[in-house]
Amino acid sequence: MAEVKKIATRDSYGNALKELAAEHDDLIVFDADLAGATKTGIFKKAYPERHFNCGIAEGNMMAVAAGAAAMGLVPFASSFAMFAAGRAFEQVRNSIGYPHLNVKIGATHGGISVGEDGASHQCCEDFALMRSIPGMVVMCPSDDVEARAMVKAAYAHQGPVYMRFGRSAVPVFHEEEGYTFEIGKGEVLQEGSDVAIIATGLMVAEAVEAGKALKEAGISARVINMATIKPLDEELVLKAARECGKVITCEEHSVLGGLGEAVCGLLSAKCPTPVYRIGVNDEFGHSGPAAALLKQFGLCAEHIVEVAKDFCK
Repeated sequence: MAEVKKIATRDSYGNALKELAAEHDDLIVFDADLAGATKTGIFKKAYPERHFNCGIAEGNMMAVAAGAAAMGLVPFASSFAMFAAGRAFEQVRNSIGYPHLNVKIGATHGGISVGEDGASHQCCEDFALMRSIPGMVVMCPSDDVEARAMVKAAYAHQGPVYMRFGRSAVPVFHEEEGYTFEIGKGEVLQEGSDVAIIATGLMVAEAVEAGKALKEAGISARVINMATIKPLDEELVLKAARECGKVITCEEHSVLGGLGEAVCGLLSAKCPTPVYRIGVNDEFGHSGPAAALLKQFGLCAEHIVEVAKDFCK
């Protein structure tokens, strides 16, 4: 069997920016002294005159990006998720969200998989923070193909967008040929009728593996890739809840305020359904190898299988 290709979605982000820039002269990039890590350095190498290092001053970077957007440019502002969503929250809210400016935020190194950088950098609150800003689109891709398509969709969208990209390499399971991405639309990867597993980001590949294992165990699991957390694909979620009767959400984020709560909020209002949320359970992370941390926090296929078997009894 051929080895599955793995690519970090932060690499996808840098490559997509470079591809887009060749077609759109109004695209510019801001970074906060992390171009090597966020991979905007790929863009900088090709278009140095359109890349601006704002230094370790993330709030200022967001304000500058807002000014550029007000002038008709399409700025992509990049930093680690902890800084882009956390440190710069007030500027994102007031300078970008409130005037509904056309700024795209590319946040890398989100979640527990930041690994050895530890709790201070393992941002598991960014979905919650960005979802709370009116009019903000919030997305997290599952692989390289989806990530690059997402960046291009973000450029085409009029209004503020927050995208989270990962540090760790993840399996590429989408076929590029014929693939299309639409903001606000989820994707059924495996049909099933006993339980619906709705996942985002690197948890999608884990959900796919869990779905295969559950099928062998006699449990029919519907696996859904929910790359857009806001606006949520309500039609797809409601259909899955009605047809499966049980829902599991999976995210590399706190169980508070992210995909799980978005799904619960919808279902409690329109289709009361038992939901089990897999994520980080109201605790901080700690330093360690990414793969080991993900297993420790239950962000893996094995834990999804355990939860689904118990849930479906």
